[in-house]
Amino acid sequence: MRRLIILLFILIACSTASPTPTPEPGDTPNPTSTLRPTDTPEPTDTPEPTNTLEPTEPSTPRPTRTPLSATEAPLEDTASRLERLGGYPCPDSDFTCVNVTVPLDHFNAQDERRIDVVFGVLPATGERQGMFVTVVGGPGSSGLLSADAYTSYFDPGITEHFDVVFFDQRGVNLSGGLQCAQAAADFYRADWDATTPTDEENLLDVAQTFVEDCIAEMGDPEILPYLDTVQAVEDVEAFRGMMGDEQLWLYGESYGTQFAQTYAASHPDRLAGLILDGTVDLTLTDIEFLKGQAQAFNDVLVETLQACNDDVLCAEAMGHDALAVYDGLAARLKQAPLPFDFPLSTGGVERREFTFPDLEATTGYLYSETARMLFLRALAAYARDDTLVPLARVLYNSLYLDPDTLQAVPDPSYSDAVYYAVTCRDYAHAGNTPEERALGFLRAGDEMDASLSRMASVFYGDLPCVFWPYPQEDQTRPAPLKAEGIPTLVLNATTDPATPYSDAVSVYSQLADGYLVTETGGPHVIFGWGNACVDSLVAAFLVEAKLPAERETVCEGVVASEFVPLAPLDAAEFENPLEALASVDDEIYYLPEYYYWDYTTPTAIACPFGGTLAFESSAAGETFMLTECAFSDGFVMTGHGSYDTDQDLFTLKVSVTGLQEGALTYTRDGEGTLRVTGVYGGETIDLEG
Repeated sequence: MRRLIILLFILIACSTASPTPTPEPGDTPNPTSTLRPTDTPEPTDTPEPTNTLEPTEPSTPRPTRTPLSATEAPLEDTASRLERLGGYPCPDSDFTCVNVTVPLDHFNAQDERRIDVVFGVLPATGERQGMFVTVVGGPGSSGLLSADAYTSYFDPGITEHFDVVFFDQRGVNLSGGLQCAQAAADFYRADWDATTPTDEENLLDVAQTFVEDCIAEMGDPEILPYLDTVQAVEDVEAFRGMMGDEQLWLYGESYGTQFAQTYAASHPDRLAGLILDGTVDLTLTDIEFLKGQAQAFNDVLVETLQACNDDVLCAEAMGHDALAVYDGLAARLKQAPLPFDFPLSTGGVERREFTFPDLEATTGYLYSETARMLFLRALAAYARDDTLVPLARVLYNSLYLDPDTLQAVPDPSYSDAVYYAVTCRDYAHAGNTPEERALGFLRAGDEMDASLSRMASVFYGDLPCVFWPYPQEDQTRPAPLKAEGIPTLVLNATTDPATPYSDAVSVYSQLADGYLVTETGGPHVIFGWGNACVDSLVAAFLVEAKLPAERETVCEGVVASEFVPLAPLDAAEFENPLEALASVDDEIYYLPEYYYWDYTTPTAIACPFGGTLAFESSAAGETFMLTECAFSDGFVMTGHGSYDTDQDLFTLKVSVTGLQEGALTYTRDGEGTLRVTGVYGGETIDLEG
């Protein structure tokens, strides 16, 4: 998908469509972390789908430039074919990687330059029905670094009957590794206000500086003019021909729907079926898309805050109307940045400022239901005791900043450099010079500044494109995709902030054989998040070649996950040590640094009332070290913990000081049963809940 002012996005899921940055913290937690029964993306108790309507007739897609022809390969079993093509194990993966050498410019036969694009294949374990290719979001997300996690949530029938394929799009990770993480982090934390002429001048300077710094950081590579989607689509077509399949099944999420629609328009005869998830309307200009996206972020923020008001525990923690709390904080920040002390994992605190752009950047946590709940917990902490530290943690995690140093943390799974290199080639802006394009962009933003009290800054996410080298000059947008003869599922949530629901409806309405699957509430990108209604429709579409019973299906979802109460400020509020350690368990699990941990990097954070928590991966799962760590005043822990993946068992063994002294062992098993044993306050403890 598109990335918005912050990364998104995590998650994994990373990410949109053409314009604006996603993530993404990505937004899926590490699947091997200490998932609790309620958090695992298992099928949920979802009502039967509700069906309605028939689609309207579409118009014919506009053909794109004609590329050089792809070369067919002889059919053979997948394992043999991969071996013949020089396949090798993908790093830390069950997939087999293969390098596909393709033209740098597919549309210029005179240009003999070549690049390698890396694809990963997981051969079908049973009777093969075809090849299922996933195009992840961004642009700029790594398909190969998402492949194993995504596939773990597939219906078993998909991996049994399909060769599953992911790839790193040209320029990304193994296919180029282009990055400008520090330039992006500086850009996303800058002031994007464009209210006054002076503000506009500053914003233009910020955008131009980002472009210069980003290109310098990635080394101004010769591939830069050739990263647009029409080129990348031909890389997939070359791979298909090399693998010898006449047709493939194509799934695109967020920006991947932009890619998938472009492939469908260019190579309709090569598609057996199409799935668009978190859908981009390619007929829109960048400006039109950004206006809709900014409005969607505002609307999802409001719905998230209202969901807090409707959740008894969240409303109690917030203490006031959640929308009023957010707007009150925004008003304070618009007047001046707020100083706060941020605790460092190395000891001590550092005086910092929290700004209005920082607040808007935290809404990168609007991409999914649990992320929204984490954002609400941070906002509730501010409402309770005026602390900005939890919101700062959300901010730093959104932007992939080291909380101690505020330096950008390299993330091979996402590239801001590729995001802009693709987006700025895919979308043209009116004007013959950067100055003319910038003026047109700013004037279009006037409407958003006037009409949106929240999240108007989202609109300016693609402003760097007016200064990007090799700008797209053709302002013609593609005609609506009809996809004649290609059964197509269009998936979208009503609370998708990055690819607005209205875009999905628009795309669906033009398809010759389209089926719309709507999740009420829900995240950005809805397949694979554990909604059985959605996932079963996709599995049946692929494995059984079964179409939904009706043209439109509605699946129930939620806006935000159930609120998890904050740890009390004073440990005296705990009735017993089991309640205290269960609260500690919650605080660790829902720390942004842990919830979106990469499961690779040893990480340490400062605890709210002193001390540190450190965690790292181990052969059995994860290990934790607590050193005088307190999440509530008066319950200070020193000791260690672990999560055993095979046993699905979380354990803490700590000595406790503060209100009472003791030595306690706490466990949480896969059934959610909690137990604490040991000595506390001179008494033997054995409690279960």
